[in-house]
Amino acid sequence: MERFRKAVEARDGDALVASLAEDIVFNSPIVFRTYRGRAEVGALLRVVLGVLQDFRYVDELRSERQTALVFTARVGDRELDGIDLAEVDGNGLVTRLVVFVRPMSAAQAFAAAMQAALAAAPLGAAPP
Repeated sequence: MERFRKAVEARDGDALVASLAEDIVFNSPIVFRTYRGRAEVGALLRVVLGVLQDFRYVDELRSERQTALVFTARVGDRELDGIDLAEVDGNGLVTRLVVFVRPMSAAQAFAAAMQAALAAAPLGAAPP
């Protein structure tokens, strides 16, 4: 989980994608759809890096199977709290990621900002 955390904190999209397993499974806090695979999940997380402002991890909780990275961020004028709940493989690559965000008003602002960002640069499109 360390590679993932460092990549996110550095806002390094390439390192973030490299920290994901090829067969990663991602569950969004906004969309009731499972995203699968490094290419799709990596492209989506690159967009997230551009949408969330003032992002920082404030705590880390671990069990034998999972790590929860607690974060704060901002979307426009909305402050949000969240958790990146992840599982990693023996190589330290993230195999499963579930993101939780609160409060509802911040989740709605996040959803709107993601929708706008994805409309401007759909997943799979070449980055600007």
